[in-house]
Amino acid sequence: MPQVSMLDKSRKAITLVLGGVRSGKSRYVQTLAAGVSPVAFVATARPSDSDEEMRLKIERHRAERSPEWRTIEEPLHIDRVLVQEGSNYQMLLVDCLTLYAANLLDAECGNLIDVEERLQSLYAALRSVPCSVALVSNEVGSGIVPAFPEGRKYRDLLGEINQRVASAADNVLLMVAGLPLALKGTAEVRQ
Repeated sequence: MPQVSMLDKSRKAITLVLGGVRSGKSRYVQTLAAGVSPVAFVATARPSDSDEEMRLKIERHRAERSPEWRTIEEPLHIDRVLVQEGSNYQMLLVDCLTLYAANLLDAECGNLIDVEERLQSLYAALRSVPCSVALVSNEVGSGIVPAFPEGRKYRDLLGEINQRVASAADNVLLMVAGLPLALKGTAEVRQ
């Protein structure tokens, strides 16, 4: 399979950017989209009046994004955004699969969705999306084993999502201290 660069504007590329907390994942995908137009940012976070820390993080991320980008807030149906909006943009940035996994589990507990069905729709959309997509996710497999069953279920779901998205991706990067390490494909380095 030939390597597909995110910076090659003539071809679409799917890039998964993994890493620990505050490793530079979001900043990295934003630099990939610099100079690309049009771009849509797909935000999976659910703002909450009771979570001041998350509210501040969302505000910080908004301030860091280009004002020219459209923001699409979608906690559960990333697949629909890829299908419905992919032809309208040169690049879609999905930040992040970590919160998406938590949102899926919350919806599953409320009997609102079937997680496996939702994931199959996401993978099908990734394979057919006509534009480049960069997805951010935390790598949780290197941490401690959660003490509670719910934590282990979350860790396992996110690990499965990361593996499946990585298999569909052209580029898979691991961010360490703000530096991209290519696990699959290429890592673009921009200053």
